[in-house]
Amino acid sequence: MASKSKQARYERELRALSIELVKLQRDVIAKGRKLLVIVEGRDAAGKDGLIKTLTEHLSPRETRVFAPSKPNERERSLWYFQRWVPALPGAGEIVFFNRSWYNRAGVERVMGFCNAEELTEFLEDVPRFERMLQRAEIEVVKYYLDVSKREQAERFEERRRDPLKQWKISPIDATAQKRWKEYSEARDEMLARTSSPHAPWTIVRADKKKRARLAVARDLLGRLAYKGKKKSLARADRKTVFRFEPKALKDGRLAP
Repeated sequence: MASKSKQARYERELRALSIELVKLQRDVIAKGRKLLVIVEGRDAAGKDGLIKTLTEHLSPRETRVFAPSKPNERERSLWYFQRWVPALPGAGEIVFFNRSWYNRAGVERVMGFCNAEELTEFLEDVPRFERMLQRAEIEVVKYYLDVSKREQAERFEERRRDPLKQWKISPIDATAQKRWKEYSEARDEMLARTSSPHAPWTIVRADKKKRARLAVARDLLGRLAYKGKKKSLARADRKTVFRFEPKALKDGRLAP
């Protein structure tokens, strides 16, 4: 009975937040704004579910989700950021990146898909690149979904058991737990070196999926201006979502 009541509360709150997200989109369309939401995080952190929740009631004509696959030979020969430029939002559009150019600072680094020189170049270039996006009037919001090692292991096991989630299983999953420490080190350096005043990272403690989804919706609505905002619904859950700061690397707010 308690679980049904909890689910009902979740659905009521999600509906109210979804209405606000529609208001935000109407403002984006009316004013020709360009909004880019980058969703990064560990494997099985809940990126797919979060983006699905945020976009469920948005207009499909003005909303796009870009989830890059493994680059082909031609794409590997391009300027690194070139692959993502065509997917950037135009006037009146909201685009969600389900993983992004930050692949280089995470999976590519840990798995050896890039060399040290390419990594260094990326970490130096990305703040400048995102500054260029800001000057092009693209609003950039960056979320990093963080989960504990135990929670990640449980989600991998759920994927293996559930035939409807088989498509989520990848060879990279097999290394995520074994290379947990390496991914943590990569995450920490990425956050420290690429969180900037014009494009700061927001951390999401994502062990509880539904709470994380509601918290991100609240945070997104709270940080962006739009007509008819219901301020009571845009109050961030700071136990779940917080702006990255260097001391977060040592105070226990990020999974070790």
